[in-house]
Amino acid sequence: MDGNNRQESLRIALFTYSTKPRGGVVHTLELAEHIQNLGHDVHIFALGKDEQGFFRSTSFPNTFIPCAMGEKNESLDNRIERYIDTYFQFLVTHLQTSFDIYHAQDCVSANALWQASEKGLFSFFIRTIHHVDDFVTPRLIQCQKDSIYKPDYCLVVSEYWKDRLMSEFGVDSHIIHNGVNINRFRPPTDAQRKSAQKKLGVSGRTVFLSIGGIEPRKNSIRLMKAFDLARQQLSKQGLDSILLIAGGETLFDYTSYREEFFKCLHDSDLEIGKDILLLDTVEDEQIPELYHAADGLLFPSVKEGWGLVVLEALASGLPVLTSDISVFKEYLRHEENAFMVSAEDDSSIAFGIEKLAVDLPLKQRLVSSGPKTAKLYSWENTAKAHLEYYYDVLSAKSKPLFQHEF
Repeated sequence: MDGNNRQESLRIALFTYSTKPRGGVVHTLELAEHIQNLGHDVHIFALGKDEQGFFRSTSFPNTFIPCAMGEKNESLDNRIERYIDTYFQFLVTHLQTSFDIYHAQDCVSANALWQASEKGLFSFFIRTIHHVDDFVTPRLIQCQKDSIYKPDYCLVVSEYWKDRLMSEFGVDSHIIHNGVNINRFRPPTDAQRKSAQKKLGVSGRTVFLSIGGIEPRKNSIRLMKAFDLARQQLSKQGLDSILLIAGGETLFDYTSYREEFFKCLHDSDLEIGKDILLLDTVEDEQIPELYHAADGLLFPSVKEGWGLVVLEALASGLPVLTSDISVFKEYLRHEENAFMVSAEDDSSIAFGIEKLAVDLPLKQRLVSSGPKTAKLYSWENTAKAHLEYYYDVLSAKSKPLFQHEF
């Protein structure tokens, strides 16, 4: 195509492995909606493991690929292999519409697209690499490597992961940051805050929020221990604190980690339902209410691609505690728009929790600066950056646009 001909509408296929509210899926849905709003045709393909569709309503065409849930004792290696093969076989037998862009958002769909491209279904594809997992089995390690090496073009969401891909894999990539829906996530009114706290049964308490479930990457065990330390100190100052842990359905099996979490919880002075409230998977429309009810977001992750939850909390005017990992330092500044702690130190996290609760000047500063930071990362800007990248790729490939038939 003519590299300067950027007014013609594109037909874009986005691919994801899940329909659940994980970060990569949220990214895919928001990207699709905002690209569509800019006048382009978008179609999402996803594994439909539970036949229930996406966790929230959508306004664009989508295809759910039939996929069995599998046996309870199925190994992760076999499950991933089955997901990839199911995805690939569906594309080979059912993908009849031609798209200008084929864009995978995860390891599973990237492997399926690679195999489909080897069959000649399309000439190139793109993958967004949100982060790299620490797999231990040879099959999963190879699966991840293929999903990094085989795409023709790679996107990342942070400078940190761009550097990691180049240093560890020798793969070049282009950065397009994640966004946040600043119309949906905004500071609550006093009435909204009181209503949200009443619904959750936490009125009059100092409420801390963790979103992402119980898993190693979210540092859940250390967070729980740190909260126990902080809760005891805050109690001496007359504050009754509670930790809400929300969300968390994931592709991976964290059974052993969850068992360790609950063992540590049992050995602590914390009580489920009194000091910690486990909300599991929360309906999408309830997410803003969680931010409205909370006094602070606790997010001491050991690894993140960017941190969609952090952006949502910032936009909601919620004081944020994060770890001081490199990704967060790309858009957060300690005590300016977040309180940053050591992810490996219980006492550091506990100290940060106490600061969010009792340091009023700090809280006011974070409440004020959060929405200002979030406004720098709108999904509309993210969508526009993707479109510019897509046009650049098509121009570089000298690929003519398909003539669409409707």
